[in-house]
Amino acid sequence: MKSKFPVLNVYKKKTKKSSVVTQLLYGDTFKKLEQEGSWLRIKNDSDNYKGYIKNKKFNLNHKNTHKVYILHANLYSKPNEKSKIKKKLSFGSKVKITQQRGKFLGFDKFWIKKNSLKKINFKTKNYFKDINKFINVKYKWGGKHFAGIDCSGLIQLFLNFNNKFCPRDAKDQIKYFKKKIKLYNIKKNDLIFWKGHVAIVLSKNKLIHAYGPLKKVVIMPIKKTIDRIYRTANLKVTGIRRIS
Repeated sequence: MKSKFPVLNVYKKKTKKSSVVTQLLYGDTFKKLEQEGSWLRIKNDSDNYKGYIKNKKFNLNHKNTHKVYILHANLYSKPNEKSKIKKKLSFGSKVKITQQRGKFLGFDKFWIKKNSLKKINFKTKNYFKDINKFINVKYKWGGKHFAGIDCSGLIQLFLNFNNKFCPRDAKDQIKYFKKKIKLYNIKKNDLIFWKGHVAIVLSKNKLIHAYGPLKKVVIMPIKKTIDRIYRTANLKVTGIRRIS
């Protein structure tokens, strides 16, 4: 099955009072494990993550052709900019294009600007190219969307965009990426882990992360971040990993 909603919360339990463990973006595919009343227990195809979503009408699992390349892309009712904006799709959302009119591409009942998309097999040599798009995006536990994202979701979103597998949670990411790095030997795109948290190295001196205490995605000095997390949460760095 395939989500046809711009964003869909996946809950730990079958109640909206439960914590959001991740999100499905438009075009994400999943398997229905069981139905329990108005809830579906599902498994996400991209990472095998399990959780509960409300039972809605979903699209059949047809092959996606393109993915959103900008932070958020407008969906129009007609192939022109003056038409009504129906929804917005977040970075990494996937669509199956079926028609083209000038600089607009059509799918389902919507139109989207061609320059908002890349073909589904597109990838960059730098996995985290343009991650600065997410600077100041709100921190949201379980989020993977321009309206809110968490630390491990930010990592997974960009690796998945580049057609590379990545587990959903920081505790699984540190186990999955095997190449261990010392702090003095870090370089761009290494991942720094704490218990329950992860950040991406931008340079020898700076990192970027979705940081709960500041409630947004921020760039910070590496040393000051390590000192701050130890001082405020009594957490030390548990490991540094290089993505191979």
